[in-house]
Amino acid sequence: MTDMSYVDGNMLDGPLRELFAVDLSPAISRCQSCGSLSPLAGLHVFSHAPGLVGRCPVCSEVILRLVRAPDRAWLDLRGATFLEVPMPVEPTYHRPG
Repeated sequence: MTDMSYVDGNMLDGPLRELFAVDLSPAISRCQSCGSLSPLAGLHVFSHAPGLVGRCPVCSEVILRLVRAPDRAWLDLRGATFLEVPMPVEPTYHRPG
């Protein structure tokens, strides 16, 4: 891979928040190529393409692609074997009386 500058996966937070109701920065993915685990915030994100490309910080293979149009978005996660998303714990409500 040609050495190009990138920013870390925290850059994905805003665009992914538009699609999902939870913060995906701490979500863990497993690279399909090398098997390493990393949070989305740890991916190397390139924005030199039409969209965002998140690459594995270990082997540089593509984990995800996110392309946005005014009325839709395309999210390609075929480079990840899974995405483990931490969910907020639902608050417990107490009934009065």
